Amino acid sequence: MPSSDRIAALAAFNGTRRVPPPVNEPVRGYAPGSPERASLKARLAAMAAEHIDIPLVIGGADVRTGDTGRAVMPHDHRHVLADWHRATPGHVQQAIAAARAAQADWANWAWEDRAAVFLRAAELLATTWRDTANAATMLNQSKTAFQAEIDAAAELIDFWRFNPHYAQELYDEQPLSNHTMWNQLDYRPLEGFVYAVTPFNFTSIAGNLPTSPALMGNTVVWKPASSAMLSAHYILKVLEAAGLPPGVINLVGGDAGMISDLALSHPDLAGVHFTGSTAVFNNMWQTIGANMSRYRSYPRIVGETGGKDFILAHPSADPQALAVAVARGAFEYQGQKCSAASRVYVPRSLWPDVRDRIVGIMQDMRMGDVQDFRNFVGAVIDQKAFRKIGEYVADAKRNARIVAGGKTDDSVGYFIEPTLVETDDPGYRLLCEEIFGPVLTAYVYDDAKWTETLHTIDETSPYALTGAVFSTDRRGVREAMATLRNAAGNFYVNDKPTGAVVGQQPFGGARGSGTNDKAGSKLNLVRWVSARAIKETFSPPTDFRYPFMGAE
Repeated sequence: MPSSDRIAALAAFNGTRRVPPPVNEPVRGYAPGSPERASLKARLAAMAAEHIDIPLVIGGADVRTGDTGRAVMPHDHRHVLADWHRATPGHVQQAIAAARAAQADWANWAWEDRAAVFLRAAELLATTWRDTANAATMLNQSKTAFQAEIDAAAELIDFWRFNPHYAQELYDEQPLSNHTMWNQLDYRPLEGFVYAVTPFNFTSIAGNLPTSPALMGNTVVWKPASSAMLSAHYILKVLEAAGLPPGVINLVGGDAGMISDLALSHPDLAGVHFTGSTAVFNNMWQTIGANMSRYRSYPRIVGETGGKDFILAHPSADPQALAVAVARGAFEYQGQKCSAASRVYVPRSLWPDVRDRIVGIMQDMRMGDVQDFRNFVGAVIDQKAFRKIGEYVADAKRNARIVAGGKTDDSVGYFIEPTLVETDDPGYRLLCEEIFGPVLTAYVYDDAKWTETLHTIDETSPYALTGAVFSTDRRGVREAMATLRNAAGNFYVNDKPTGAVVGQQPFGGARGSGTNDKAGSKLNLVRWVSARAIKETFSPPTDFRYPFMGAE
């Protein structure tokens, strides 16, 4: 169809369309005897028996380079699930070119038609693709069934359902007009491509970072984490099945430094959507700053980075609720959540009771292959993480006290026991540095030093992602909320500092934890548009003179 005819056909669709009201996806329980448990177990067995090939995807075409990496099970690192192809510099340039070529058409789609792709992807993920996404996340990222379900299924479905709702709210925001003029805001996509860099630890983040800019009309070059290529592969398969046009999202795996250097130095870089380490994000920002004279426009830089997340107990805290929050918040998914509790501050009057309750819970935690649903934790992601976390455990054995756990073993999988450390030094490195593993450090404070401890928490770490206070005394809650106002972008009262839900707790932190652009909210989508103000005057003046210029 000629372009003029196509535009005329599109213009025939009149009416104000509304996306379906978003509702959070129910989280399945996978209890023994349930149909979802049987279905997931069957898919796990089938995918564990496969050895697939994962290509680059550039302009909608599968590209194989012959230079491959391996996707393995962290809990059984000799078991190879897939070979994935590494991009060369030429492929990165091709991906950028494909994104730029696709944008002319994609940006001019009615936003409702773009939204329809992601709404359909959400429904596919909720139904026919759910087991595949969960199984890929369990096998390649060593998540338990529940951790995979709340991530690869429920949260990603929520992103793809709530983001269109937030886009609609944004597009609805228009300036004031009157009978003499019509004022409008045109929410344009950014001019160029968006570079999305995603982490291993959340499949939902890997799915959201490239798709939230795409929803707003941008096209994307996507670099997934090398240790989570299996779930990235299937995310793109779901999007393709939902009707995502070629070139809108281009997947390139491989050397992160090389890919980033090329993407960040390209004149058409329009934005970066990043989740990962603070050091990497700082380096990317520095690279962008050094290249400012080359860009067509100022790139939007959106990042969620590190954390040193805390739980604080007031002397009035409920010991059992606190112990459960500590155990879950610190050790679910092996502590490999940017929101995971990594330090806990407990008053001396409560510590013996709380400590014993935490240790009791830890003794009941099974560790092993996530295909055995009785296990609470699996393995850490790879050998590099295993060695880094192991060094912190060794430091604790020398310079602090291991209360429980502390064993490491990489003979079969990269296993590190959930570990509770106690220190008398509020400046001890395990209270200050990001570990990103199942190691929680406790500092016991004198009950009379509650206010002083608040300031210690605020000043100990450069991060400000998540934190929690436990108190049955409202005065303690109020003081903690005020003193720690800038210490956490997501703050919890009588709850663990993990588990943010799209539409309920928009997620992001400040200080060394990122730009706080709140994934899962309209605040994030604002970053992926560049507004144009349009004023149309119905009866323009025909005389240059103003009334004040008249004779006395």
